[in-house]
Amino acid sequence: FVQAGGLMPFARGIMFIECHVAGTSHRDIAAIEPSLLPGALLPMKREPGNPHVPLAIMIFGEAGHHLGYIPRAKNEALARLMDAGKLLYARLESKSWVGDWLQVESRVFMRDY
Repeated sequence: FVQAGGLMPFARGIMFIECHVAGTSHRDIAAIEPSLLPGALLPMKREPGNPHVPLAIMIFGEAGHHLGYIPRAKNEALARLMDAGKLLYARLESKSWVGDWLQVESRVFMRDY
């Protein structure tokens, strides 16, 4: 990695959790499923205004499609880190159709410099 003003130390990801992407059944995911490949980086964004889950964290595909959320049972520590300015992202580990539901498994990492 190169940063303005010189080289940046080697960046690495610190893995925090493994989880499925919640809420994929509420999205039109069939059209984008072929583009979701194992190893893909999945950007995440806090959604503090979510009326149902105040600590909600949205997960997006590489092309910017909203795939779903970090499960509520696993989002508190991650949301607090993101609120403190830490860069977190997910990596798609696997996917499989379970009836009409696309089960997407991911790992969540924090970028460490």
